[in-house]
Amino acid sequence: MIEWIKKIYRKYGELIRYVVVGGITTVTNLGAYLFLTSTVLDPDKGWELQIANVLSWILAVTVAYILNRKVVFQSSNNILWEMTQFYAARLCTLGLEVALTWLFVTVLHWNDRLVKLMVQFVLVISNYLFSKLVIFRDKQKEAKVAAEKGTKKESLKDTKAVAETTAEEAVE
Repeated sequence: MIEWIKKIYRKYGELIRYVVVGGITTVTNLGAYLFLTSTVLDPDKGWELQIANVLSWILAVTVAYILNRKVVFQSSNNILWEMTQFYAARLCTLGLEVALTWLFVTVLHWNDRLVKLMVQFVLVISNYLFSKLVIFRDKQKEAKVAAEKGTKKESLKDTKAVAETTAEEAVE
């Protein structure tokens, strides 16, 4: 059983870590939101609902960046560029969250807490795709693979040239 778990973790470790960090981020977001809407902001007032959303988002994104960089993707990329990309991508998904929350709570009058929870699932998937495919791509590994491919192409060219020379010599 232990070996099976290790095998699964070796194969899907990054995804497992992302789900755990996503859970921590979601709890941070929801916890901050619940605190704000239970104490100082009224979710029945449209602007206060969105203020609670944005403040809980800022805290959650900060936690998410730190944990994703260190724990999930173990990145060594340029921190300033990476952080800029991370916050830009999260701004896109914040726009999605604000739009969905506005639609379902303000327009359709659904329960704000239920909507907040449902929207988190859409955001986790969107954020993973941004993080995996754009932000935390291992640029050093990609450069190494590209260099190896270039070396292989050169090696193939050399092998082909030697084979052609040998064939020409054999004909003569």
